[in-house]
Amino acid sequence: MQLRIEGVIWYWRGPAPFHFVTVPPAESELIHEVASIVTYGWGMIPASVTIGSTTVTTALWPKDGGYIVPIKKVLQDREGLGVDDVVELVLDIDA
Repeated sequence: MQLRIEGVIWYWRGPAPFHFVTVPPAESELIHEVASIVTYGWGMIPASVTIGSTTVTTALWPKDGGYIVPIKKVLQDREGLGVDDVVELVLDIDA
């Protein structure tokens, strides 16, 4: 399954800080339909994420009935991204 989404990068300051993009509700519903097939536990969905010319592997996190995409440091550095940037990204989920 391949999904193209657009979203704003936001910062979560937890025990380990992370940057995320929230998956819109319609796309979250599509992911939810295949979640039981692809999850490796705790609702995490393995995926590859492409922004610009950079692709990384990661896992989507469940949050508030939808999903959030971690924006790894390598994506931030290579694509010059930061908090409040609007990005278009491609999610590839092996479903």
